[in-house]
Formats: sequence, structure tokens, C-alpha cells
Amino acid sequence: MASRTASELTHPDTEDIELLKVLSALSDPVRAGIVAQLVDRPGMNCGGFFPHLTASVLTRHFRVLREAGVIRQEDAGVRRENTLRKDDLDRRFPGLLDLVVREACDGRLPRVP
Repeated sequence: MASRTASELTHPDTEDIELLKVLSALSDPVRAGIVAQLVDRPGMNCGGFFPHLTASVLTRHFRVLREAGVIRQEDAGVRRENTLRKDDLDRRFPGLLDLVVREACDGRLPRVP
């Protein structure tokens, strides 16, 4: 199936995921919220997150998460589905994603505007 974008979606290989890029990606409350939602709802499409934010704003957040190696995105028809790269992140940084999700779900991270 052809991608709906002009260029192919790129995802870093597991061994190329960098801790500082992951931490930077997860430091934003919107992106931390996206990750927390994906724990319970893998495969969510981009339109299912934060309906009060514009598509262009969400696109940027998804790109940061994807390029940091936190999520994987795949086109499925006209939808772009998102999944966490939990196994890859646990291999590189054991427990990191669990900590971020726990903090986000416990309300310790700033709320999404």
C-alpha cells in the first residue's frame, strides 16, 4: 500500500534510540498524554487524540515521538495508526516507559492545555 505522505515514515532502529531524544520527546505534556493513552488503546489513529488541538499541532507531536523511537506509525488506508514501541524501549531503557506512564496517569505530569 502506498503511503499517504510524500516521504516514507522513518523509525529509528532499536539500537539507535537515544535516551536524551526519548526524554525530550516525553517532556511535553501533550506527548506524555499521547503515550499514556496508547498504553490502553494501541493502534489509535491520529484523530483520536486531543480533539481541541489542530491536526498540524498533533502531527508535530507525533513526528517527535516517532523520530525519538517512542511510537511506531503505520498507514492503514486513510488512517495513521500509532503504537508504542514498549518492547524496544524496555530493551534500551528498562522501566523508563512504565515510569512515564505511571507519572502521567497519577497526574504528576502537567495537564494538557
